[in-house]
Amino acid sequence: MTAPSLEFKQVHIALHGRTLLELDARLAPGEVLTVMGPSGSGKSTLLAYAAGFLAPAFQASGQILLGGQEITALPAERRGIGLLFQDPLLFPHLSVAGNLRFGLPRATPDKAAKVEAALADIGLAGFGQRDPATLSGGQQARVALMRLLLSAPKAVLLDEPFSKLDMALRHEMRQLVFDQLHAAGLPSLLVTHDRDDADAAGGQVIELGPVGRERSRNARPG
Repeated sequence: MTAPSLEFKQVHIALHGRTLLELDARLAPGEVLTVMGPSGSGKSTLLAYAAGFLAPAFQASGQILLGGQEITALPAERRGIGLLFQDPLLFPHLSVAGNLRFGLPRATPDKAAKVEAALADIGLAGFGQRDPATLSGGQQARVALMRLLLSAPKAVLLDEPFSKLDMALRHEMRQLVFDQLHAAGLPSLLVTHDRDDADAAGGQVIELGPVGRERSRNARPG
């Protein structure tokens, strides 16, 4: 099965009549689009629009296509998009293995074996029965990433996923996350304040100014 592309066609988002951003971009499978800008520039608003939970106060137009299918009007749960946030958001009432099983589609055969393989893939073999609260911040971030990947999304949204990690872990987690997304062929939208995140992601970088107008760096034609 061919991995999908993610496309933003003539996307325009405004608030109270003021344009926050305008975007035309196409992401190939495994490519990351990084959107940077100060608070209030519209980058998190773009993420919310792509995910399907944009607040009613915003006015948005344009199309989002995933694998050639328009998903703009679909509810969030039907878009096939996974999200990775600043916090791991692991379920405290589930074990590490339970958190990973939660990510697997319901009809997945031999879930236990897949969970064990996933833990080994992120260097946490044997951690399945651990309480998530006993893991370090970096270990929790790894579990959150793998839970996302096990859910088999068609595209991924990254909301400053490295911002709460200490400096020693950021480089390691950037490499792990972007390597995994590239290997899975997942087009991804990264929202960040950190220039090092953008450099690690590669691909297109769009910088939003205070009024939300975009300025592309290292952009490639779509």
